[in-house]
Amino acid sequence: MDIKKFDSRFEVLPIKKIVQENETTKTFIFKYPLSSKPGQFIMLWIPGVDEKPMSIAYDDGKEFWITVCKVGPASEALHAMKEGDKVGVRGPLGTSYDFPEGSHLALVSGGYGAAPMYFVTREALKKNCKVEFLVGARDEGLLLYLDKVKDLGGDVSIHISTDDGSKGYKGYVTDVLKEVLESEKIDLVFTCGPEIMMKVVGEVSEEAGVESRMSMEKYMKCGIGVCGQCAVDNTGELVCTKGPVMNWKYLKDLPEMGKYHRDAQGKKHYL
Repeated sequence: MDIKKFDSRFEVLPIKKIVQENETTKTFIFKYPLSSKPGQFIMLWIPGVDEKPMSIAYDDGKEFWITVCKVGPASEALHAMKEGDKVGVRGPLGTSYDFPEGSHLALVSGGYGAAPMYFVTREALKKNCKVEFLVGARDEGLLLYLDKVKDLGGDVSIHISTDDGSKGYKGYVTDVLKEVLESEKIDLVFTCGPEIMMKVVGEVSEEAGVESRMSMEKYMKCGIGVCGQCAVDNTGELVCTKGPVMNWKYLKDLPEMGKYHRDAQGKKHYL
């Protein structure tokens, strides 16, 4: 057993700053040396409400960010909080996106998946990587982190798509990925976003002969491999410890991949 995987520090932290990204999404900034890697997550405890897994959007060793879309009771309660209010944080937890120095990466994000892909971009530039940053959303107003990625400088090309054509390519970000894989020599594809989108990313990348890894989102209660809530069908392996960053070669054989997820009671909900 790798004991480090189960090292789950708990801290009560005040919210240092809140940034309104768009009408449904906010970024919460905490001053704390989390020392996470891109792709890892925290378990965020909202007092009196619930504890939920949250991807990390930024971590410089002094402060970290999480970007949260208002989609349910827990995120609604978090959105109602103010700067100075306190939450509980456990982590960092899970696996991360790893890549060799000087790699050419294609990072594909859908919706608020752009936030953890920003963290990957920031760290990749430190290792002299070239980055194709692909981001898609339903419309221009829901696009996230574009200005932040531009501000990083470095060898980054931004590719935008929207379902309605209000900005960038009209259509799916996976169509843009096909074009990038045809025109560029990509070493690795990383993705974060809706599972159906990530499934297509895996398929497109495999067809192009490029390895892909993705951040899986499953219902979690403990985040440290104890409760078994996030076990995947057929293998029984736990997303919170084997993932959340997992390889497409493994994921593509899972019966649930891109098809359904299970709720707190284990009931299937088809995507």
